[in-house]
Amino acid sequence: MTTVRRAVLTLPAAPLGPDNPLPALRAPAGAGAHAVDARTLAELPRDMARGIGRAPLRSLLPAPVRDGYGRERTPADLDTIVIENDRLRVTVLPGLGGRVHSLHHKPTGRELLYRNPVLQPAAFALNGAWFSGGIEWNIGATGHTTLSCSPLHAATVRAPDGGPMLRLWEWERLRDLPFQVDLWLPEGSDFLYVGVRIRNPHERTVPAYWWSNIAVPEERRVLVPADAAWHHGYERGLNRVPVPVTEEGADLSYPLNGAHAADFFYDLPEEQRRWIAALDADGSGLVQTSTDPLRGRKLFLWGTERGGRRWQEWLTEPGTPGYAEIQAGLARTQLEHLELAGGAEFSWLEAYGPLAADPAAALGDDWAAARAEVEGHLAAALPRTAVDAAYTAWREGAADAEPETVLAAGSGWGALEVLRGGHALPGTPFPESTLGPDQEPWRELLRTGVLPPPAKGAGPGAPLVAAPWRDMLETAPADPSTEYHLGIAQWHAGDRAQAVRSWERGLQRAEVRWPLLYCLAVADREEGHPERAAERFAEAFADHADRDAGEAVAAALGREVVAALLATGRAGPARELWARLPAEVRGRGAFRLLEIRILLAEGRPGEARAVFDEGFEVADLREGAEILGEVWAELTDELLPHAYEFRMRPS
Repeated sequence: MTTVRRAVLTLPAAPLGPDNPLPALRAPAGAGAHAVDARTLAELPRDMARGIGRAPLRSLLPAPVRDGYGRERTPADLDTIVIENDRLRVTVLPGLGGRVHSLHHKPTGRELLYRNPVLQPAAFALNGAWFSGGIEWNIGATGHTTLSCSPLHAATVRAPDGGPMLRLWEWERLRDLPFQVDLWLPEGSDFLYVGVRIRNPHERTVPAYWWSNIAVPEERRVLVPADAAWHHGYERGLNRVPVPVTEEGADLSYPLNGAHAADFFYDLPEEQRRWIAALDADGSGLVQTSTDPLRGRKLFLWGTERGGRRWQEWLTEPGTPGYAEIQAGLARTQLEHLELAGGAEFSWLEAYGPLAADPAAALGDDWAAARAEVEGHLAAALPRTAVDAAYTAWREGAADAEPETVLAAGSGWGALEVLRGGHALPGTPFPESTLGPDQEPWRELLRTGVLPPPAKGAGPGAPLVAAPWRDMLETAPADPSTEYHLGIAQWHAGDRAQAVRSWERGLQRAEVRWPLLYCLAVADREEGHPERAAERFAEAFADHADRDAGEAVAAALGREVVAALLATGRAGPARELWARLPAEVRGRGAFRLLEIRILLAEGRPGEARAVFDEGFEVADLREGAEILGEVWAELTDELLPHAYEFRMRPS
């Protein structure tokens, strides 16, 4: 019999720490790594170009930036949910985006996924904290979801066969969409079934994005039913290439043959069954398949050059095996978004399980024969008709079933949206009991038309930016807190001039000035006024310091103001402000890097080099970041030390 139970997993883990207290007014910092240049865009198929240009993020609002983690790991107990039958044991992390941490095949004793031995956050999610390994559910916009390290609602539900099923669900805030992920193991099945549904409860059309991201050991061959792929590196290109892709004669269906980090989005024929597999030298490994709506398949490899190997070390324990990613998504590439009409949904079924093929055929040079070998074994183990039938049974008989036993709680944001919009969402309840302190001011605005101010001397609460909330803010009494939140909502909507006016009005009567000054400083910088931006950042820091608003605010504002002062050639004030930061903050890697930049601006390269030689780690270094190499090149022509080599592009 299949069982679903709670359990605890102990891993060396770096704590997530506090969220950044500053509103995320800018687009994701790593967005450039996934961009496509205008020349390439003009040469792409029309529907692909439209999908790439559809509704890019102007900001991360209303999600917070999650950058409070470090790199010191200690043993931590993580709550898990285990789904198990006589063939598979599936371990899920409901408090960390619903990640499938492990998929263990009991008859062979094989782990089918790459299972990270540590929990080490790194700045790969759209809003920061993310970790590698397992299967993750990416919704929202191009990149790793803002829910990567956030709790989801979880409960048991009746599966289509009457056994227990695990339901995960949440309200995704970037696109304002509820979604659910249902996981179950039919009795005696070698395959984990996953039913996914994204619903649009609004009247308007919304951009939709989904990619299931599967980490597998990189000592594998990746097979997929395609003869071509769209190659995307870190140089803003998107080129159609033959599959299997070769690089200097090496077959890149083996991830360890690639020199540089790269994405390969496979171009599956329309009528082709959707699947992707990663097999070891014995011809055994993992296969993922789905119903047709999950159209895309992808391979991401880190490459064997110094930057790719350093990232592999950064995300786990040095000396442990690396990983590659095989993925499945709604569009052909991760750069595209689809349109989800008002009141409509996207839904599909995925299946994950073991596959054993003849290694001579599956790993041979004949690509067509290799694909046919895998597809034949998949058809025998799990026919396409069985996947379609399982989807129909789930969608018609289980997707709307109400949860039975609650196993974990997510955020209260979905409850707030259901309260405001009166949405009917069978199967995914967002009860008022999940509302918390972050939602309480907004519930009061909904009930009374007045947004209550924060406690005396406190900073502002979490923002909301959707049009209905913006409308309510526009008619609420205009105190400084309301003007602050109204400006954020206007900024998110693209009305930057009106946002600035709202913030300036709020500043005239504000007791706590730093949140409004910060917003105005960002607006100045975005509008091309770096000197005024630096002055306002400095003024915000001074207001915060006078109020002792806490170390998290000091670190966030201090990092902004020092960078802004250096950008305008003011090394002296940058040094003075850096020295005012708490000693613990100055000791963090990001602030050691700022210290190096200050020393360079002061004409003290020897002392700047000494900081490099002493060693530091910037815990929230972004994917694709090249700042360490750029600063090192200002000091010397020597090879960048391995510890600082994170560049992902060919030099």
